[in-house]
Amino acid sequence: MAVVVGLAVTAIKGTRVREVDRIELGHDGVRENRRFYLIDQRGRMVNGKIIGDLQAVVADYCDQKRTLRLEFPDGRIVEDEIRLGDPVTTQFFSQATDGWVVEGPWEAALSEHFGLNLRLIEPGERGTAVDRGGDGAASLISRASLARLARAGGKDTIDSRRFRMLVEIDGVGVHEEDQWVGRTIRIGESIVAFNGHVGRCLITSRDPDTGVVDLPTLDMLGEYRHHIAATEPLPFGIYGQVVEPGTVRVGDAVAPTDNVGGG
Repeated sequence: MAVVVGLAVTAIKGTRVREVDRIELGHDGVRENRRFYLIDQRGRMVNGKIIGDLQAVVADYCDQKRTLRLEFPDGRIVEDEIRLGDPVTTQFFSQATDGWVVEGPWEAALSEHFGLNLRLIEPGERGTAVDRGGDGAASLISRASLARLARAGGKDTIDSRRFRMLVEIDGVGVHEEDQWVGRTIRIGESIVAFNGHVGRCLITSRDPDTGVVDLPTLDMLGEYRHHIAATEPLPFGIYGQVVEPGTVRVGDAVAPTDNVGGG
């Protein structure tokens, strides 16, 4: 039986993912996950491709209290309540996205730390800063697939946080989750319709704590996944849309809602 063995979130897109024991999975994803994102002085979204050591910053958001806490590598902590400022239209990948500037101490602290003029944004209608919006509200990878990738690189193990997935499962075969694209899967109390494969980029080559490039993940994937028929090149993991919200906990069962292929 497949079960949830890991859940990981981060409050600001690009910052270090944190392991949690439970999540509330809604139609837009998890409210504490990618709740905010950063933009540069041109109004363009900034992520780990642009600032690799964003992953050295730990961001924690409490939706109930509307508070955001940042912990920097030197141990400095910046925490306050969220206050929204002016509305703004930003560039989120190739899309124009509306949101609000977040007022408070985080903008100055992040700009000083990275030596860039950064602004903190809370999205509007798209809900969170998850890639693909609600269509990609949930992402999933299996331990068997992680182990297969590790073997391709001659490694004993590989840290799942490199891939920044919401849900990690165990109890299925190598890349068995690929077969779930186009199907609905119950994960704990929620049901997710998986729409596609997650195509990988250079962010996965960065250490999940420091952001330093230290592993040729794309070469490792290309060694045995370049020919796979998938929705995106170099597929590793799947993403989907939440059709039935609910609580997901570590230890919860994971199973297709039908019997296609034996489930």
